[in-house]
Amino acid sequence: MKERAPGLSVRLKLTLSYAGFLMIAGVLLLAAVWVFLLRGVPTSMLVPRLSEFPLAFDPHNFGPAAFGAAAVVVLAFLLVFGLVGGWILAGRMLAPLTRIANATRTATTGTLSHRIDLEGRQDEFRELADSFDAMLARLEARDAEQQRFAANASHELRTLLAITQTLLDVARNDPNRDSGDLEERLHAVNARAIDLTEALLLLSRADQRSFVPEPVDLSLLAEEATETLLPLAAEHGVTVEAAGDPAPTAGSPTLLLQLATNLVHNAIVHNLPEQGTVWVTTRAHAERVVLTVENTGAQLTPQLATTLVEPFQRGSQRTRTDHPGVGLGLAIVKSIAEAHDGTVALTPRADGGLRVTVELPSG
Repeated sequence: MKERAPGLSVRLKLTLSYAGFLMIAGVLLLAAVWVFLLRGVPTSMLVPRLSEFPLAFDPHNFGPAAFGAAAVVVLAFLLVFGLVGGWILAGRMLAPLTRIANATRTATTGTLSHRIDLEGRQDEFRELADSFDAMLARLEARDAEQQRFAANASHELRTLLAITQTLLDVARNDPNRDSGDLEERLHAVNARAIDLTEALLLLSRADQRSFVPEPVDLSLLAEEATETLLPLAAEHGVTVEAAGDPAPTAGSPTLLLQLATNLVHNAIVHNLPEQGTVWVTTRAHAERVVLTVENTGAQLTPQLATTLVEPFQRGSQRTRTDHPGVGLGLAIVKSIAEAHDGTVALTPRADGGLRVTVELPSG
C-alpha cells in the first residue's frame, strides 16, 4: 500500500470549517449592522440617558472605534464558540464513520463475521454501513464456500491417490496377482483423477471470467451438446427431446457449450433405470434467454435439489454406481452461468426427476 504523509484529521478539518464559516457569517452580520443600521444615525439616538448607567459613560466615545472594539469581542466569542461547538458536532457526525473504519480494520485481519449494525434512521452513513455489512456477508459466505471446496477437492484427490497406493501395495505384496486386473483398475482410477483435475481447472477458469464475450446462440449450443451425447443416452436407454427458439446471448462459446453439455449429461446419467426421458428447450425474452433441461428420475426434495449445485454434492439417491462422476457438473454450470451474469435454478419435478433452468442476458 502506498505510503502517505500525515495530515490533519477529518474532524479537525470540519471543526476549522465550522469555525471559519461562523466567523465569516459574524463579520458579514456585523458589517451589515454597521452599514445599514448604525452608520449615519446620531449618537444621541443610540445612547440611552446617562442616569441609566451606574458608571461614567461618554456618548462622544460611541462611534466607529467603540463599535470596532465590540465587534472584536463578538468575533472572538464566535471563534471560541465555533471551535468548541464544531469539535463536538464533528465528533458526533463522524462517529458512524469511526465504527465503519474499525470494522474495516477488523475485516483486514481475516475476521469476516463482524458487523457494524449501525442504528438510527437511513442516511448516507447508514447506507454505507449497510452496504459494508452486506459485502462482509457475501465475503464470509464466499470464504466458507471456498474452504469447503478446498477441503472437498483435497478429500477427492486424496481418495484417488489412496486407492492407487493400495492397488500398488497389493500388487507388490502379491507377485502372482493378475496384472491385467491391476492395470484396468489403475486405468479407471487415473481416468477419474484426470476428469477431476480438468473439472477443477474448468471451474477455476469460469470463476476468473478469463474470456472475451462473443455473440452466440444458446439454442445451437444446446443442440450440439444433445447430438454429442446421443450415444450415451442410447446406452442408458434414455430418450432425448430437444426443441426451442433461437436464444442469442454473449459469452464464451466454449464455456457455454460446456454448460449445456454438463446439463444434458447430468440429466442422462441421473435418470430412470430404463425408458427415461430428457427434455431440452430454449426460449428468448426481451432481456433474457432461458435454457431448460428436465429429466425423469427419482423423487427429489427441494432441500436436496438446492444442494446439488454445491461442489462434490452428488445426491445419494441420484448417483448411478456405473457412472458416479466427479461431483462438479452442476457446480461448473452454476459457475459458468454466474460468469455470464446469469442464474441457475433447480426445481424437483412433481413426477420425479429434476428441472434445471439457466437464465442469461440476451445478446
